[in-house]
Amino acid sequence: MIEIRRGQAPAPLLRAEFGLRFRASFVDPAFRAEDPSLARLEEIAWQAYREGRKAPFTQKAGPGHADPDYELSTEWLATKQHIDAAQLRWADPLSPSRVLLICGSARNDGTCPGEISKTFRLLGLARETLEQAAIETDVLDLSLLTSDYGRKIHPCKGCVSTAMPLCHWPCSCYPNHALNQTNDWMAEIYERWTAAHAVIIVSPVYWYQSPSPLKLMIDRLVCADGGNPDPTSTGGKKAAMAKQLELAGWDYPQHLAGRAYGLIVHGDVAGVEDSRRALSDWLDWMGFIDAGAPARLDRYIGYYEPYASSHEALDHDPAVQEEARNVARAVAQAVVELRAGRLQAVQPVVSRPRRK
Repeated sequence: MIEIRRGQAPAPLLRAEFGLRFRASFVDPAFRAEDPSLARLEEIAWQAYREGRKAPFTQKAGPGHADPDYELSTEWLATKQHIDAAQLRWADPLSPSRVLLICGSARNDGTCPGEISKTFRLLGLARETLEQAAIETDVLDLSLLTSDYGRKIHPCKGCVSTAMPLCHWPCSCYPNHALNQTNDWMAEIYERWTAAHAVIIVSPVYWYQSPSPLKLMIDRLVCADGGNPDPTSTGGKKAAMAKQLELAGWDYPQHLAGRAYGLIVHGDVAGVEDSRRALSDWLDWMGFIDAGAPARLDRYIGYYEPYASSHEALDHDPAVQEEARNVARAVAQAVVELRAGRLQAVQPVVSRPRRK
């Protein structure tokens, strides 16, 4: 007998509290001329919340799904189609080699700090090196979460801990129009990871850990490691169906396995080794292939020196600049070997006695 444990979520909002939260986005006096319009929009949003209209746009799943008649979100289907097309490009031996460069810092000069990050500068060195090797680069700057209007990565809801098949690939938790959880950047980010033959993450250390924009993305990539590509098999988000599927035997598919990776982690006082190791362990777990010791870099820049002169500290550290280039060189070589089939050939083929 499968038991679904309940009792944590609070009661739904009452109308008055919902109104306060809705109007909180429109406190600027410039909106006052449109108060009657906002009141009408608030009522529409309230009805969507009450009715739980998560996906207002749906279509039948169609052939190839466990339940062809299930009404799937058209927004989810569009993301899935983009991912499938990216996977075909990735597998095409005639497609150009592509590396996804991820800037994990939350800082840029378009918001409160008023200055670019050292992370972005190190990423630039890696990008130049890759392009000199005739490799296409795709820069994913996660600092846009702090400086772009409406840019969002919503947090992972932990579906996987209820049952792995409840975690859909790509994530189907968003958009949720009833809760105003929309405009999720991950819909695009999934495609960019899928299209890449390798990934290089460049990240600072924030309080011994990865910055929150990077961690948000990492958590939302859980569906790439064991996720269910068919939401109709769990009736959408029906926990009992998902538990039955997992207990009957789940193969935990690794949707992004076989790509190469490199890391550049920097700090100023402590934590670089632990942060870099955590990122390495995560990518290893997902089936990525490290590009060798030169591609896993952790360094201090301006160790215990003032923050105000940290860019100058990087200017005066040609060694760490060259090491950043070496990460890119190692990844570039790994991509060549990977696409020629030689990198996988040296990887041991073993069965996992504990699948997860």
